[in-house]
Amino acid sequence: MKKWQLAARLLGVGFFIGGSIVLGLFLGLWLDKKFNSDIIWVVGLILGIVAAFVGVYRMLIPLIDKDNQRRNGR
Repeated sequence: MKKWQLAARLLGVGFFIGGSIVLGLFLGLWLDKKFNSDIIWVVGLILGIVAAFVGVYRMLIPLIDKDNQRRNGR
């Protein structure tokens, strides 16, 4: 994989993290307004953070596996 391709993929990971967290937060804030609550935003934020970690894990594992195969000469 070329350096610019790797950089683009990692930049995409960064945007995914930010987007997941912000989307979860906004979803929680919207649900707060809808149900006239004050705490649901925390649930949305936590769900956004969890989604970010799961997504990043799923995006980076193939890169790590390719790098390990390259280093082991496969």
